[in-house]
Amino acid sequence: MLHFSNSLTRLLGELKKLPGVGEKSALRLAFHLLKSPGNIEALAESLNEVAAKVRFCSVCFAITEEDPCQICTGEREESTLCVVEEPQDLLAMERSRAFRGRYHVLQGALSPLNGITPASLRIAELMERLRDERVREVLIATNFTVEGEATALYLTKLIKPLCIRVTRLAHGIPIGSDLEYVDTATVQRAVEGRSEL
Repeated sequence: MLHFSNSLTRLLGELKKLPGVGEKSALRLAFHLLKSPGNIEALAESLNEVAAKVRFCSVCFAITEEDPCQICTGEREESTLCVVEEPQDLLAMERSRAFRGRYHVLQGALSPLNGITPASLRIAELMERLRDERVREVLIATNFTVEGEATALYLTKLIKPLCIRVTRLAHGIPIGSDLEYVDTATVQRAVEGRSEL
């Protein structure tokens, strides 16, 4: 059996903690870094910089170096608030350039089986924002998973009594797809969510 030095073993252990990285991927990454010590130094510096500078916005809970973040302080539509599960979902929305309002990041989705309850998420902060800000529409952009759907339903029940319009991202058949290859649940949702031309 092959034995590595303590430092390499520790590196492999840390790499395996990353999502999608198993034993083989960790070895590949470690040996890639070892081929060029400059890569290790640059990676360590960038990790230290992120640890020192990056935090969550105190308003929307997106990742930022400035608090509040540029989206919260920028020229955005104040009447529309998009609720997403994670910061990377916010980035996906921004890349689309389709939404020009503000955001609220929940930091997850409801999953009682995994111990994620409403108190575990940034729902109380969302409700506080809705009471204090001039929001007229909340776009719920949680993922189309069981947890995301449960979170959307829960939020809808909380927000509707505030007389704020609640909308949900449309979902259905992706552009470029052949209908015959799309699963039945997706086809069903596409039919239910059809719009007039």
